[in-house]
Amino acid sequence: MEVVIVPDAQAGGELIAEAMAQLLRRKPGALLGVATGSTPLPVYEALAAKVRSGAVDVARARIAQLDEYVGLPADHPESYRSVLRREVLEPLGIGMDQFTGPDGTADDVQGACEAYDKALADAGGVDFQLLGIGTDGHIGFNEPCSSLASRTRIKTLTQQTRIDNARFFDGDIDQVPHHVITQGIGTILEARHLVLLATGEGKADAVAATVEGPVAAVCPASALQLHPHATVVVDEPAASKLKLADYFRHTYVNKPDWQGI
Repeated sequence: MEVVIVPDAQAGGELIAEAMAQLLRRKPGALLGVATGSTPLPVYEALAAKVRSGAVDVARARIAQLDEYVGLPADHPESYRSVLRREVLEPLGIGMDQFTGPDGTADDVQGACEAYDKALADAGGVDFQLLGIGTDGHIGFNEPCSSLASRTRIKTLTQQTRIDNARFFDGDIDQVPHHVITQGIGTILEARHLVLLATGEGKADAVAATVEGPVAAVCPASALQLHPHATVVVDEPAASKLKLADYFRHTYVNKPDWQGI
């Protein structure tokens, strides 16, 4: 696992956006897995700026969703389909015909989960999966003690995650659904490149457990240690609990320029 410590969230967003741009230059039809929440917004803003400047062409790029609330209509403003349309697709000029995601309103939720796993496989797999991390170490909506081999499935959210997400629902936790469809950890690990972005001191404990702790279901993000190409990008506050922070800084500074992340 490579750990890159950046000065702030904007620098992290630019670094990851450039990695996405380089991928799209090599593979214009790449499938990009995207996450919701406030943390990845600097990535999407930086990538959109590159599109506007002509530095990268996303005409053939494809976008895949990481997770979705169960029971929210697709046009609900806080359904993740709607959020990604506002924050990713529209700024990049990508149409919904280049987007794939699970159906959170399906009568057969388990069937919808299995169908989404199949859709990702049929699309050739995710080339680049952007991840955030919860304060409890969850990725996607794989809460602590999720199976490290899990596939896309329905999950019940913890109370802490619902509290964290209430800010998107006018601060009213009663509006936050109890269930979600999420790519499982096993599904996530099939992406060719995993990039986790974490910013802020509130994520420091989770980052330390992910990078330097044991691989354990109690910290789902620690499964990234098993991946052959995983990159963790953190700002200084999020890196504050890392014992090997100086080593990570040294290795990144001395990395060959051509290697990228």
